[in-house]
Amino acid sequence: MAKGKTKEMLLVGSKTKEALKGAGKDKFMVSSDALEGLNEYVYWLVEQAQQRAKANGRKTIRAYDIIAK
Repeated sequence: MAKGKTKEMLLVGSKTKEALKGAGKDKFMVSSDALEGLNEYVYWLVEQAQQRAKANGRKTIRAYDIIAK
């Protein structure tokens, strides 16, 4: 993707912000760029999962491709 262009948002903004803020006594503020940063991380996770599945000769991405260390 060209530099300066934002990627399509893969996250539901309101739900993600709610989760980031937390609940109970320890509430957090969420900056305006937090969702963009998390979205970039999700894109990275997707790319890593694709590479792992390909390296293992599969076309199906499994949960362990995403959470593998």
